[in-house]
Amino acid sequence: MENTLKVLFIDAGTGYYKMRRYQVGDFFGPIDLGYHLAANQGTFNIGTGLLAGSILPGSNRLFFVAYSACWHGLYVSSMGGAGLVFDNLGLNMVAIRGRAPSASILYLNRSHGEEIEVELSPVNTAQVWEKGRGGVFAMLEHALERYGGRFERDPRVLAVGPAAEKTDMGAIASAPCKGGKLTFVDTWAGRGGLGSQLLQEHGIASVVYGGTVVGEDFRDRKVADEWFQKRYQMTLAAKDIAATAKYRFKEDVKTGGTFGVNYSSLKGRMMSFNYRSIYWDEAKRLDLHKRFVLDHYLKQFNEETIAGKQQATCGEPCVAVCKKMNKEYKKDYEPYQTMGPLSGIFDQRAAEKLNERCARYGFDAISGGCTVSWLMECLAEGWLTPAELGVKGKPNFSPEGFSVETDSMHNAELGCELLDSIIQKRGLLDLSQGPRKFARAMSRSKDKRIHDSFVYNANARNGWMTPNQYWVPGVLAPMAMMGKYYMFYEGEFLPPRALGAKCAERMTKEISFDNMGMCRFHRGWAEEMMPDIIGSLYGKKDEYVQRVSMTATRIHSRNAAVYWEAERNVDYVHTCLKRLRDVEGNKDAGLARWIDRFEDDRKEAALSYWYEMLRGADESLREF
Repeated sequence: MENTLKVLFIDAGTGYYKMRRYQVGDFFGPIDLGYHLAANQGTFNIGTGLLAGSILPGSNRLFFVAYSACWHGLYVSSMGGAGLVFDNLGLNMVAIRGRAPSASILYLNRSHGEEIEVELSPVNTAQVWEKGRGGVFAMLEHALERYGGRFERDPRVLAVGPAAEKTDMGAIASAPCKGGKLTFVDTWAGRGGLGSQLLQEHGIASVVYGGTVVGEDFRDRKVADEWFQKRYQMTLAAKDIAATAKYRFKEDVKTGGTFGVNYSSLKGRMMSFNYRSIYWDEAKRLDLHKRFVLDHYLKQFNEETIAGKQQATCGEPCVAVCKKMNKEYKKDYEPYQTMGPLSGIFDQRAAEKLNERCARYGFDAISGGCTVSWLMECLAEGWLTPAELGVKGKPNFSPEGFSVETDSMHNAELGCELLDSIIQKRGLLDLSQGPRKFARAMSRSKDKRIHDSFVYNANARNGWMTPNQYWVPGVLAPMAMMGKYYMFYEGEFLPPRALGAKCAERMTKEISFDNMGMCRFHRGWAEEMMPDIIGSLYGKKDEYVQRVSMTATRIHSRNAAVYWEAERNVDYVHTCLKRLRDVEGNKDAGLARWIDRFEDDRKEAALSYWYEMLRGADESLREF
């Protein structure tokens, strides 16, 4: 196997490029090497793992490691399948420094082992974003039309949309190409606003890449089956089918994918109307979940997507077929949660409308949806007027008398108006420096409740990140990289110090397979097997384990988490703890003590809880 990592450094300002090799052992993959380069050279890094192109399913994820425009710290984001074509460049990573004089498309091609072709050409983003399907999709199509004919095989295209220019939460989008045409199976590196960073700091609006280089990829299925038989008494294929059942189809709930499995099981843990459901009693939450979700929102999904077997992969061969589709619309849980129940939308047609607008602009869907739901509450409560937000009306933002189709569509159309306002900066709505800063300004000039109703993780002076959509304390933990699954998000109770330690453990395990370019949907075996696989292929099992631990520690050493600023963050944790006791029947004495502390002195308890989580993480992520 190849014993070096090949990195192509490109100066976007001059077009100059050079290749550099790093020894496997000093670094192993896109996380440890990408983090090293971003921290020490300020580069924007795009790369795959050593196992890209191998027979191991899920090994072709493409990773982006750079400074985050919204988190205000170094960040890791990734997208499915896009590493398979990247591997044909014969590279492990592209590291971009400098800024193009104007917005540009970066073209990378390598044919039959010849020297790589690198070209930067200007693109009129405003003009392109108005074409065809619009926004990020138009940029994908434009770049493919412009450069696709130069490739012997279908290339892959990355692109950003208007959200990358106008806000700090712009995502990077892609889609597999078949026969020279883009498919509807869009994939995203959303979290972290790295699309904003790529465009604003480096002037890159799109990257088109591909090649015909045949690398030394691991292809020996007999050897792989021996590894898996030894640990699991199963072949690789059998274990992977079992580990990815949730994303394909679960027989016990008769649905599949993150959307289907989560919504079939959330019940009273589902959050809606900008988290206001956390204040309701369980009976009200269960009633809403049954009437609006089980009997309508999820039912539509099951009838249209699951029964119709509208499913696809991200662009690599994979039994998970996790991309659940309805025609051109891809149905994942978190986008269809933030721009679904969280925004007062419980109908597929309405959710498709808002999700499509958000995707067209190229927003990180979770951040964009959380921001829309928050602004809707501000409108519903009268803390901000429609004129101040550049919209025409107010949402129907309560379950009482709610019409599941009519009111959902009304809210979706208002959500689209709000996204338009964000891009066009209508009224007071300027999110160019992020909603955290906007919320603080509105809190000072308008109403403190504007800020207190915005649920987010704060980092450094102005960094922010909206949480993953699970009603658990771990999504608001003071970790160095939030918004991903570098934290513990299971529903069990852990004392906050133990929870912080568990978040640190989860982060380390996630890095262990991220660093090999693996998709976390295969974590059921990947987090256990990666060290053994590296040991078998490279003879460096112990070195890999040590490097992963060191990388987690060094990421944590830059932790600039800020104590919860919004009152609803405190309520989020307090009500979650109470639900564990009162609804789920958890009799843990430690849980009861924390609930008592919150009820005796809410502010002191919240501060102590937050710091206890931080202490647990600090104790676990220490470098010796």
